[in-house]
Amino acid sequence: MFWSTLVVVLGLCLFEVISSIDNAVVNAHVLKTMPEKYRKIFLFWGLIFAVFVVRGLLPFIIVWIANPDLSILQVISAAFSNDPAIRHYLEESKPLLLLGGGIYLFLVFLSWLFLEEKKYAFLAEGFIHRQGAWFYALASLLTTGVVYFSLQHDPILALAATIGVSAFFITDGFKKNAEEKEKQLLGSNMSAWSKILYLEVLDASFSIDGVIGAFAFTVSIPLILLGNGLGAFVVREMTIRGIDLITKFAYLKNGAMYAIGILGAIMIMESFGKEFYFWVAPLSMVIFLGLFLFMSVRASKKAVTPIQ
Repeated sequence: MFWSTLVVVLGLCLFEVISSIDNAVVNAHVLKTMPEKYRKIFLFWGLIFAVFVVRGLLPFIIVWIANPDLSILQVISAAFSNDPAIRHYLEESKPLLLLGGGIYLFLVFLSWLFLEEKKYAFLAEGFIHRQGAWFYALASLLTTGVVYFSLQHDPILALAATIGVSAFFITDGFKKNAEEKEKQLLGSNMSAWSKILYLEVLDASFSIDGVIGAFAFTVSIPLILLGNGLGAFVVREMTIRGIDLITKFAYLKNGAMYAIGILGAIMIMESFGKEFYFWVAPLSMVIFLGLFLFMSVRASKKAVTPIQ
C-alpha cells in the first residue's frame, strides 16, 4: 500500500511538472519584465492560488460533474470518508472521468504533433508537422469513433467524450492566445498587477492538463491534491531557477507530449473496461521522459563539441 501510494504521488508530481513546462517558460519571460517586489508577490501568492484554489478545487468539480446526483459537499465528504453508498457513485462514474480526460489528453498530443513548432526528434515528426491540416480531420474521426463505441456501452459515455473534446478546444484556444499575449506583455507598459492577473488566468488554463491527466493514475482526490500540489511547487521553483536549464533540453517537450499521448490512450482503454496495473502509467511516463532526456543530453554534447 505504501509503495503503490508513493509511486502514484511521484507519478502525479512528475506529470504535473511536464504538463506545465510551457507555463513555466511563459511565466519566466513575463516575470523578467516586472519589478522584484511583484515577482515575489506572484511566486508566493500565485503558488497559494495555484495549489489551493485551482488545483485544489478542479478535482472536486470534475468528479461532481461526473456525478450530478451528488452535491458538491457530498463529493468533498466522499473524498475523505469511506461511505460505501457515495463510494459506489464515484466508482460508477470512473469510466466517465477516464474517457473525458483520455480524449482530452490524446487531442493535446495530436495537436502538438501536427500543429506546434518543435525541435524534431525524428524525421517522421517533421513530415507529420507539414501535414498539419490533417489534425482537424483526425480529431473529428477520433471523436466520431469514440462516440460510436461509447454508445454501444453507455450513452452517457458518449456525453463524457464530447465534454472532453469541448474542454480541449476551449483550453487550446487560451493556450494558443498565450504566445501572442506574451509578446504583448513583454513589450507593453501594462501594470505589474495586470500581468500578475493574466499569469494567474493562464496558469489556470494550463493546470487543467495536469488535473485531468491525474485521473490516469488514480481517482483518489487526496492523492491527486498531494501529487499535483507538489508538482505545482516544483514548477514555481523551475520558474525561478531552472528555465535556462529546461531550454537546454531540446527534446524534453517531445518526451512530455508522447507521455501525455500514452496516458490519454490508457485512460480511453480503461474507460471501456481494459485494466492496467497501477504502475503502468507512471512507468510509461518515466520511460518516455528518460529516452528524450537522453536524446537531449546527447544533442547538447554534440552541439558544444568542437569540430576537429
